[in-house]
Amino acid sequence: MLLYQDHLTGDELLSDSFPYKEIQNGMLWEVEGKWVVKGAVDVDIGANPSAEGGEEDDGVDDNAVKVVDIIDTFRLQEQPAFDKKTFLTYMKRYIKLLTPQLEPEAQELFKKHIEQATKFLLSKLSDLQFFVGESMRDDSSFVFAYRRVLLIQHFCT
Repeated sequence: MLLYQDHLTGDELLSDSFPYKEIQNGMLWEVEGKWVVKGAVDVDIGANPSAEGGEEDDGVDDNAVKVVDIIDTFRLQEQPAFDKKTFLTYMKRYIKLLTPQLEPEAQELFKKHIEQATKFLLSKLSDLQFFVGESMRDDSSFVFAYRRVLLIQHFCT
C-alpha cells in the first residue's frame, strides 16, 4: 500500500486504497469518501433471551457513529471555515513554504498551475469544509471537502 503524506508535516493524507483522480492540472486530487458506521455492531447470534428464561434485551446504546471513511482513516481534523481574505493569506503562505521543498521541475509545474487551482477552490469556498492532518500543525496542507468529495493538495510524498 502506498501512503501519501503531507510534504510539509509528514501527516498521512491518502493511500492508494482510495481511488483518486487529478484535477486542476494535477494541483488537487479528487477523492470520493463514503459514509461508514464506526463503533459497536449489533450481531444476531440467534439467541432469544425471553424464550431462554433471560430478560428481554431492550437494546444497548452502542455509540455507533457515521463517519466519512477517508477522514476517519487518516484522522483528519476539521478546521473552522475560511473567509476569502483568510483563505488567500493561507494559500500565499502555503505556496511560500512548499515551493522550496519541491524539486526544480515540480516547482515550475507548481508555480504554473497553483493560481488556477486557488481560483477553483475560491469558487467553492462557501461550500467547503477544511481539514488538516493529525498533527494539526500551522503549516499543514489542507484537505478540502464538499459533499462527499475530498480535494487533497497534490504535493504529498
